[in-house]
Amino acid sequence: MPGENLSRDEARERAELLTVDGYEVALDLRSAIGGTASKQRTFRSVTTIRFRRVAPGGTATFVDLIAPSVNAVTLNGRQLDPAAVFDGSRIALDGLADENVLVVDAQCAYSRTGEGLHRFVDPEDGEVYLYTQYEPADARRVFATFEQPDLKAPFRFEVTAPEGWTVWSNGAEQSREEGREALPQTGGGGRREGRVWRFAETAPISTYITCVVAGPYHYVTDTYRRGDLEIPLGAMCRKALARHFDADDIFLITKQGFDFFHDNFDHPYPFGKYDQAFVPEYNLGAMENPGMVTFREEYIYRGKVTRAAYERRANVILHEMAHMWFGDLVTMKWWDDLWLKESFADFMGSFSLAEATRFTNSWVTFANSRKAWAYRADQLPSTHPVTADIRDLEDAKLNFDGITYAKGAAVLKQLVAYAGREAFLEGARRYFTRHAYGNTTLADLLSVLEETSGRDMKAWSRSWLETSGVNTLTPVVTYDAQDRVAELAVLQDAPSGPGAAPRGELRGEPRGELPGELRPHRVAVGLYRVEGGELVRYARAEVDVTGARTVVTELAGADRPELVLVNDDDLTYCKVRFDEGSLATLAVHLGDIADPLARALCWSALWNLTRDALMPARNFLAMVLAFAGRESDIGVLQMLHAWARSALVHYVAPAWREEGGRLLSEGALRELRLAEPGSEHQLTWARFFAATATTDADLAFLQGLLDGATKIDGLEVDQELRWTFLEPLAAHGRADESVIGAELARDDTASGKRHQVRCLAARPSEAVKAQAWAQVVESDALSNALVEAVIAGFGQPSQRALLAPYAPRYFAAIERVWAERSIQIAMDVVRGLFPSLQDDAATLGATDAWLATHESAPPALRRLVLEARDDLARALRAQSCDAAAG
Repeated sequence: MPGENLSRDEARERAELLTVDGYEVALDLRSAIGGTASKQRTFRSVTTIRFRRVAPGGTATFVDLIAPSVNAVTLNGRQLDPAAVFDGSRIALDGLADENVLVVDAQCAYSRTGEGLHRFVDPEDGEVYLYTQYEPADARRVFATFEQPDLKAPFRFEVTAPEGWTVWSNGAEQSREEGREALPQTGGGGRREGRVWRFAETAPISTYITCVVAGPYHYVTDTYRRGDLEIPLGAMCRKALARHFDADDIFLITKQGFDFFHDNFDHPYPFGKYDQAFVPEYNLGAMENPGMVTFREEYIYRGKVTRAAYERRANVILHEMAHMWFGDLVTMKWWDDLWLKESFADFMGSFSLAEATRFTNSWVTFANSRKAWAYRADQLPSTHPVTADIRDLEDAKLNFDGITYAKGAAVLKQLVAYAGREAFLEGARRYFTRHAYGNTTLADLLSVLEETSGRDMKAWSRSWLETSGVNTLTPVVTYDAQDRVAELAVLQDAPSGPGAAPRGELRGEPRGELPGELRPHRVAVGLYRVEGGELVRYARAEVDVTGARTVVTELAGADRPELVLVNDDDLTYCKVRFDEGSLATLAVHLGDIADPLARALCWSALWNLTRDALMPARNFLAMVLAFAGRESDIGVLQMLHAWARSALVHYVAPAWREEGGRLLSEGALRELRLAEPGSEHQLTWARFFAATATTDADLAFLQGLLDGATKIDGLEVDQELRWTFLEPLAAHGRADESVIGAELARDDTASGKRHQVRCLAARPSEAVKAQAWAQVVESDALSNALVEAVIAGFGQPSQRALLAPYAPRYFAAIERVWAERSIQIAMDVVRGLFPSLQDDAATLGATDAWLATHESAPPALRRLVLEARDDLARALRAQSCDAAAG
């Protein structure tokens, strides 16, 4: 990223030098519409920053700004020459006084990458929509800032917007009035009518959670009331999506969340109003801007979806609401402690979902889905402790990962079991009271938890937060002459290698074998047997696993179990193994497990065995075919489909891949026909069948569903499902450009355009692949959403031979892409185009050769390549395991 990085040391030095008293930001966004088209549209941004020097002797610093040009810089009334002080990403300041006023007048650029101020033109009606997205450091693309989380300040925003638009920001609207002054010619120019919107000053917040949303959004309002507290609620989306917008359900979850957090945090929501904007082409799931939360608009469902989709959306709503306290009210000092907001929000999202909403089984989803993300991330060479070593902004960008979110949340769930629920919540309450509107580190949280729990939090932290890697817990059972349990022990294995590195010793590079960490685990061990056709738990004991071997004395004398489940109820973060008897039971009775959480935990454990090349992938697929049709939890079923698809594409032996695909598609079609008409299970099996369809018969069946010649009772083929069916037809040469174009004509919307682009890139043609490659690697003409769509269509598993020439081109291009493109687009390209489908020793060797000859490449880029290399090596090990079984 050209000149845009900021190091932790630079941020620390600047925080020691100054404190910020406030920002006044004036944006003129009338250039967003009309005017002469130009390569890069810009808008005027005028920032006034009032700050004080707090370190004696310091007379120089810098302010952050990424902009095409700067019109003027004034420091304490003194004009600075923009050409001399602005280098494209920073403005140098010298001659600082004790009290300072800086005014920066700049032309900033609208974004098409989802970073900064994103501009979107709706193809359906031509309307223009704007929104900001800053985390971790893109506010500097919109106004001049001291861009680091520990320089909090109050903000006042003033926005001039086109007539007919509405504008929102973090603070409540204070006034609006006509504004007709002339615009600079840059970026559209001319004289244009508009309105000036002014917003109330915010509480002290970090720059990365400030926000502006502007455009002709469809807006719905409501109010949350609790005693004397009233919180104005708003929810918005593009006008073209208004007919699909179920604001009532969004407000329901919002109100339930506020009830839960007020009950448990004893600290009223601190930021006034609460708007929620569902915006187009969003890079993230959502962002916790106080008073103005932004979400990806895909959470507005254009067709029929399952309960799991509504659960995911509710979880995200509550995750972002938890941030109002964990992250916005109290913020980490630097990105090392990103977990202080993300881990807590991830945990509190599932916690509140289970206790305050209709989604009472959310811990099943957490165990099956969120933790799978964590287990994968924690076994990569780039694994890191929950509290990480973040040297700079590029490191920070990559650490929004499965460890910071899902592992951190799982560790907090273990902490609740370890310290007690009330001690945990009381610690949170004291944390908010002591550090409101401030910045904290790990030590601040540990101190309050020690007070409330009486436990040694420093020792717990050293084991769980300051080392990396996932432990494995395995039961070992012996029986007496009466066939009762003589002894049940839990063996704990510690990871070794780079994944075991403590904080500060690992930055994404292998550094040799390191000793693993044996952690304290509070676990439940459940004994199961078949009763009345169901596999049910008949004995349970909780125990602290503290070393390599722990005996569960409470279970001695119990009847012989058919299944031993370590980590029953999912209290800790670990990989679970089974004894031989339990594995044999699961092969026959997995679908008979009565408890959905226990069943999900068993599925997760079996998937980990498959990924670790300890169970042949074809065996895992056989279990999916045997038991997935009986899975009651729709979220678990969707996860099983994703795992089965991954096992087929990456983990089965290449020689068995065609046979495995045939078995999966036959099984999917069978379950589709058996599913209850109109049910969410029927819809899920229809999507899975489309994902596995490869034979002529499969594709003809899909074509029949698409054109109406084939019917499945109760299956409504709505527009989203039509695109789902069309992509495999395109990928197998059954739908050409004209057919895809005709489908776009039926759905000439922003969503339809993304689907069309993906289907076009999926076609099996050398010319198509060359065009797709050029669109994302050689050009920056596409928006972030369309880059994502092209990449998704490009890499079709059925086209391995067609894609083979792009493996060497990938390694030749990625360093240039990293240097020239924004970090978000560069990450998408480096991750999405890695030649994972060329799964052989030659690709592994090419990856190693690139790493060996590019040791000076940016660490964040090397990390992405290392992660992809690890996935490839894992796939090759799994394929060897599967081939041996054949």
